[in-house]
Amino acid sequence: MTEYQRITHTFGPVFDEHSQILILGSLPSVKSREQQFYYGHPQNRFWRVLAALCHEQMPGSIQEKRAFLLRNRIALWDVIESCDIIGSSDSSIRNVKPNDMRIILDKAPIQRIYLNGGKAYTLFQKYCETDCKEHGRREIKIIKLPSTSPANAAWSLERLTEEWGKWI
Repeated sequence: MTEYQRITHTFGPVFDEHSQILILGSLPSVKSREQQFYYGHPQNRFWRVLAALCHEQMPGSIQEKRAFLLRNRIALWDVIESCDIIGSSDSSIRNVKPNDMRIILDKAPIQRIYLNGGKAYTLFQKYCETDCKEHGRREIKIIKLPSTSPANAAWSLERLTEEWGKWI
């Protein structure tokens, strides 16, 4: 039987004072935790979708990914600071401690927050939405998007890109 592990997010958000949109996942996958950066699983479509929408080449290295995000005014983080989880299974998440979104919202002019998948959206609503809806007297739009995870096999790359493209 697989056991729960207590996981703590070990790498920080990517953003700067120009970031206008914030994309939040739930928690880095096992592969992402190994690489110490976001969306590290080779089957995750996150970087392919964003590259297509920004009309750029898909970034490869962590440095290229970080530069890509900042160049396109995108902040990236996760809802969860720590939790109990089995492997990379979002459905197994329990005992959540959320990240403090003010770390980004106090320093960047975020106008929209996109949640990458249903679990990220549900966790965000439960733990973070109240603090984020209106921050610094600016209203922030919050939008749930379909997950780019390989576990979301019902959504093809083309369909994901089309749906994300309606918002980004």
